Amino acid sequence: MFLTTYASWLNWIEAEFAAVRYFALSGTDHRTHAEQDTAIGAYIRWRNYRAQPKSGFVINSKIRHPDYPFKGA
Repeated sequence: MFLTTYASWLNWIEAEFAAVRYFALSGTDHRTHAEQDTAIGAYIRWRNYRAQPKSGFVINSKIRHPDYPFKGA
């Protein structure tokens, strides 16, 4: 999917990477890569156990209708 420059916040995977950085890496001082790997793995297992399907798509958005005037390149 094409994303415009400086619009990484539109990509949902960016939010997941930000969460890993915030919960597993920020404010830590891992002495080895193994410690860091363990922290990241623990967060991912915690997150996967509690994961819910993505929702909140804007179903009634005008841009989703076929008659929306696309002004592409």
